[in-house]
Amino acid sequence: MRFLRQSLVGLFLLSLTLGILVYAGALVRDAVEARLNDEPRVPEARERVFAVNVTPAHFETVTPVLTAFGEVQSRRTLELRSAIEGTLIDLAPDFVEGGRVAAGEVLARIDPADMEAELARTESAVVDAEAELREARRAVALEQDALTAAREQAALRQRAFERQTDLAARDVGTAAAVEEAKLSASSARQAVVTARQSLALAEARVDQAQTSLTRARIARDDAQRRVDETEIRAEFAAQLSDVAVVAGRRVSANEQLAVMIDPDALEVAFRVSTLQYARLLDDSGRLRRVPVTARLELYGGNLVATGTLSREGAAVGEGQTGRVLYATLDQAAGFKPGDFVTVDVTEPALERVVRLPATALDPSGAVLVVGDDDRLESVPVTLVRRQGDDVLLRGEALEGRDVVMQRTPLLGAGIKVRPLRGAAAPEAPPSQAEMLELTDDRRARLMAFVEGANGMPDGDKERILAQLSQDRVPAQVVQRIEARMGG
Repeated sequence: MRFLRQSLVGLFLLSLTLGILVYAGALVRDAVEARLNDEPRVPEARERVFAVNVTPAHFETVTPVLTAFGEVQSRRTLELRSAIEGTLIDLAPDFVEGGRVAAGEVLARIDPADMEAELARTESAVVDAEAELREARRAVALEQDALTAAREQAALRQRAFERQTDLAARDVGTAAAVEEAKLSASSARQAVVTARQSLALAEARVDQAQTSLTRARIARDDAQRRVDETEIRAEFAAQLSDVAVVAGRRVSANEQLAVMIDPDALEVAFRVSTLQYARLLDDSGRLRRVPVTARLELYGGNLVATGTLSREGAAVGEGQTGRVLYATLDQAAGFKPGDFVTVDVTEPALERVVRLPATALDPSGAVLVVGDDDRLESVPVTLVRRQGDDVLLRGEALEGRDVVMQRTPLLGAGIKVRPLRGAAAPEAPPSQAEMLELTDDRRARLMAFVEGANGMPDGDKERILAQLSQDRVPAQVVQRIEARMGG
């Protein structure tokens, strides 16, 4: 019985297994037949649509601003030099580095003892020359009187000769008397000639005395000038720089003592390209007197001064390009000669231009605009100016069109887009300044440098010291201070 039961169970399991295998084979066969008999189905393709930020293009009048970098300098600079050799015996209290002096103020005095002695000698020479001239003029007067007397004597002798000749003609006088009268008249005439010679010598003596007097006066004036040169005066109100003298020092002729700089007559010199220079010329080829703004960037603040473009350099330096322009600054408080500043020059206004982000223009000089059915079209434009992150364009086909603000490699003519009108251009989120934790030694060195910075305004100095006193300090502030320190 047991054997029969096990045999029946085995037979049942075998039959069930064969049935399952047959069913599985039928399923596989049906699936293969269905796969072979079905027609292939291609999925429907959908066009990709890109979302883009667009802005309407409108023509307007824009005043471009040219940005350059230049150096502040003074229009009036004078070197103080000693005209004579000598010892400095006196210096003005303001004759120091950075001292301010007024026009005509005596800055230094050289020992005038030798020059005053020479002046006294030349004055005595003038007195002697004047006395000699007076004596010569008196001699001329005497010689003139002698000449007059000689002429009168000659006239008398001539009349006596004529009378003796008349008597001889009437046989009253003798030939000897006539001969004697003739000799007397000749001697009188010779005396007149001698008197004239003496008068000429006296007049020549007067001329020589006048020449001597003129020379003596020239020598006296030269001595007086040398005495005056012992005082060194300020030609104009200015501030002193490069002072290199002390009281008691002996200076040589033409030695530089200091440099006078007019702090109220500042200008900025900067270099621009030739094309930028051509834009600043008027119709007659002269430089326009356009407004100029100079900015001196400080620690978190700026010094700003306005001015006017005044002139350009006369020639291009050897090995240089572009043009050097000069702008006169008005009320440039806080600026000093030698400051490196940023210069903004207001160019002539441009009419009928479109201002767009620089990312809207491709290298080939075209922009993408939204056309019919929201598809992109490429429109050629003319680049007029670049203004920071913007460009000024001209193109008649732009009027009233929606222009793509940011081009990407995926965008091109014919691409369908979804314009986002009125959406502002995505701006990078303002990155927070990296903060640093300073060691006590590093903090002390930075604060000591800021406290000793004489050229820094008190307001900026207090603000920076307050930042350095915090536990965490902006890295940008630390980098700027250490760059000034040379660290």
